[in-house]
Parts: sequence; C-alpha cells; structure tokens
Amino acid sequence: MTKEQTVPSGQETRRRAPAPRPPAGAGRGRTHPMWFLVPAFAILFVFFFLPTLFNFIYAFTDWSSFKSEIRPVGLENFRTLLSDGTLFGSLRITVIYAALVALFQNLFGFGLAVLLERDTWLNRAARLVFVIPVLMSALAVGYVFQALLKPDGSLNALLSALTGEQVEIAWLGSTTWTLVLAAVIHAWKWMGLSMLIYLAGLKSVPEDVSEAARIDGATPWQAFWAVRFPLLAPAVTFNVATALLGSMNGFDIVQALTGGGPARSTEILNIFIYRTFGQGLFAQATTMSLVLFLMVALLAFPVIRILRKREEIL
Repeated sequence: MTKEQTVPSGQETRRRAPAPRPPAGAGRGRTHPMWFLVPAFAILFVFFFLPTLFNFIYAFTDWSSFKSEIRPVGLENFRTLLSDGTLFGSLRITVIYAALVALFQNLFGFGLAVLLERDTWLNRAARLVFVIPVLMSALAVGYVFQALLKPDGSLNALLSALTGEQVEIAWLGSTTWTLVLAAVIHAWKWMGLSMLIYLAGLKSVPEDVSEAARIDGATPWQAFWAVRFPLLAPAVTFNVATALLGSMNGFDIVQALTGGGPARSTEILNIFIYRTFGQGLFAQATTMSLVLFLMVALLAFPVIRILRKREEIL
C-alpha cells in the first residue's frame, strides 16, 4: 500500500524551473569573431603586403619599358644609384624637408592648442576653421598656393594694391627658401590635426596638478612649462612621429607647388621616383622606393624610440 504524504499547513510545494535546452547546433562548433577580419586581411595582403614583397624583388632586376624580359641583376641598381649624386641630393632634400615640416607643424599646432584651449563659442569656431585644411586634398592645397605665389598671382596683386607699386616677387623662385616655403605650406595643411592632439593632451592634464603648482607659488608661466607641458609627452611623440612619417612620404604638395624646382632644389625622393618611373626605368624607381623605406626605418623609428623613452622618464 502506498502512503499518502500530507503537506503541512502554511507550506507550498515549489517546483524547480526546467533546465534550459542547449541551442540547436551547439555541438557543431562555435564561430570565432576573428573570422570577420579575414576579408580585411585579404585586402591588406593583396594591396599592401604583396606589392611590398614585389617591390623588394623588382629592385634586384632590370625591369624597364625598354626590355621585354625581366632578368635579375643583383646589386647593380644600387651601385648605379650610389654612383649618381642625384640620389644623395634627393635624400638630403627629403630629410631637410621632413625636419622642417615636423618643426613647423608642431609649433603651429601647439600654439593654436594653447590659444584655443578654453571652450568658448569663438574658440570652437576657430578650431573648426583650422581643421578644414586637414580635410582638403593635398593636391588642391598645392595648386591653390602655387596660384597665389606665382609672380602674377594674387599675393603680388594684393601687395601691389597696398603699396601702390608693381610687385612681382618670385616667391617660388629661390633655390634656398622655396623648400622652406613648401614645408610651411605642408605644415599649414596638417597643423589642425596637431592642434587637436595637443588640445586632447591639455584637456587630460588634471586640474589639481596645476592648482597645486599655483598654491606652491608658481606663476602661470612656470606652472604651464614646468607642470603641464611635460605631461604632453605622449602628444608630442604622436605629432612628431606622424609629421616625420607623413613628410618623408610626401609628394603631392611639392609636386603641385614646384614640381621639384627651381633647379631641383625641392626635388624630394618621391618626386625623383615619379620622374624615374615615368622614364620607363621601373627597376631603378623600385630601388629608390626601397631606399626610401630604409631611410624612414633608419631615421624615423629611432626618433620615435627616443621620444618614447622621454615619456617614461617624465
């Protein structure tokens, strides 16, 4: 006989919730989010890594438009380029141009960041104005300044109207100062980006640090340069690195502005590569691009490493 169990008064039986069922196809294998990166990596491989690999290969061949076959020649292209002083001249101009751009771009960007730090409506409007050149085409910037600075351009017309005399200054005709002027124009285009980075750095400095410096008797000038400026080391590293790498690979602004002239005084290495490739000497142009890659690696990355160590010290 079965015995009936009586439930005490005031107590209720509780039923357990049914266990959740496993999703359908759970045992077939799980999808991994890294698979979504495969199309991006495929595009990067086809349009970046593969051309870079062929760049290293063709630098050791005699590839040109004057020959139907491509044959390996070893280091002959490097010996030919090293025996010609034009390559060293373009390398020297590229290094000077990159140093000038990095200097001017950071000076302009840092100055604008300090002037426009306060969040007023006027400062916000000014920030927008200085960011507009960053969004413009570099070729367009070069052509606009080329039209402004030619002897019969708008700048000389404005000076003639102000002075009452005919002014025909060849602003782009000096073999000494044209490179400096091109670097200033390059820095003008990208100073808005540097300004934003420095503004972000200034906004991230804790206010109590500056307040403590003022309590200790530091003047606003001393508090800025001794307390706030050292804390901008990461922003300085980023801006200097991007300016150096961008200017060493520069082409469009100088090409539109001067085309490498006058007398090849602004012929940076990419313009030299462009002219050599246009002459049908594909292997030599590829060798020059390999030399540019090595120059960037030997000059830019040590500078970045030094700046990173400076961040650790500060």
